[in-house]
Parts: sequence; C-alpha cells; structure tokens
Amino acid sequence: MNNQLLYQHGTLGALVPGLFQGTLAIGELLKHGDTGIGTLTGLDGELIIMDGVVYQVSATGQVMVIENGAVPFANVHFAAFKSAGDIRGAAATAQQQMLAALGTHNLFAAVQVRGTFAHMTTRAVKAQQRPYPGLAATAADQAVFTREQVAGTLLGYWSPQLYAGMASPGFHLHFLADDHQFGGHVLDYTVAAGTLQTQVFSDIQLHLPTADSEFLNADLDGDLLGDITKAEH
Repeated sequence: MNNQLLYQHGTLGALVPGLFQGTLAIGELLKHGDTGIGTLTGLDGELIIMDGVVYQVSATGQVMVIENGAVPFANVHFAAFKSAGDIRGAAATAQQQMLAALGTHNLFAAVQVRGTFAHMTTRAVKAQQRPYPGLAATAADQAVFTREQVAGTLLGYWSPQLYAGMASPGFHLHFLADDHQFGGHVLDYTVAAGTLQTQVFSDIQLHLPTADSEFLNADLDGDLLGDITKAEH
C-alpha cells in the first residue's frame, strides 16, 4: 500500500463528448484506495468514498451505499491524512487556508474537512441514457441541493494548473452529511467550524480504459479543458 499514490481511472476530458459508460468496476477501484470521489455509468449521481464504503448521492437527493456498478471516472487513495488544524470561512477563504496548509500549488493532494458547515450547496447529475449527450448538456440536467448548519465531511482533491488536462485545475470536492441524508458535488460552502486534514501525493497512477472501443475510437480533439471547467464549476 502506497499512501503517497493518487489513483485516477479515466479522465474528465473523456467525459466531454459523452463517454459516460463505466469502464472500471467498483470492486476493482477499491483495490487502489479506500477514500475518494467519482461518478457511475451515465454520470448517475456523485460518489464519495470513505473508509472503503462507497456512497452514491443521486439526483433525487437520496444517499445510498453501493457495492456494485462501474465508474467512467474516479479518484481514490489510501487515507493517511495529516492534521492541519482548524478551518473556517466561506469557500474562497477556506481554500486559501487549504493551499497554505499544503505548502505548494504544484503537487496533487487530498483535503478533508470534518465539522459543521453554515451553508452547503451541492449538485448531482441525473442518470444519462444512451445515446449519451456531451458533458456540457448534463450541466443543465442536474439537481441542486442546499442545507444550512449541516454537519459532515468535505472531501476531495487539489489538481495543479501545471497538469491541466488530466484533471480540472483547482479543487474538486464532494460532501457527505453525517446523517447520510445529504451530499453531492460541492458548488459552494461556508465552514462554520471544521478540522482540516491534508495528504500530498508524490505519485499519480492514471489508469485508462484500454479495452473500451468507444474510448479508443473517440474524437477527443477540441477545447476539452474549457468544456470541463464550464461543467465542473
């Protein structure tokens, strides 16, 4: 087990033209990490993985534990977080604190905040059906949820601008409430009182769907990064 390794299956760029079919089974994904985020075939909701348990937040808002299914995209790692002290404030302020704790903008890293959030806005994409639309079209087909004064865990990754294309630069964060009644891909938040933990990676393993004919034959030219940014933020 290498706790300095970030494992990524697929790329966000491959989602742009609509390559939403899962190409790695959940069981296989968990061989590479017990903590992370991702999505399922058809972009069916948002995944948050903690302690080896995979939670799916669907577009209905329901949170379910899942053991089967496949992912077109996911990041996982084996958790070995280091405490980075208390954190609070609106998203921009909190993220400045996260970056200060990481000590660099140029390495991939995981961040986790546990505590109470004065405000949390999340989204979950509705399951898409074949023929899959492009990623930009799914942004209009998503459910947005908001909670005030919610306790839970904010979890995700920092991706440096230096490596843009493999991932979307900046923070990619998901949330799961402690009562497992709310979560999703994070759009906005304010930390009322939280504890920050960080984990910096020295190695990245990018696993690609080499047996998937749709991926192998897809036309992935164009402004993939621009389309990713529009859809993810």
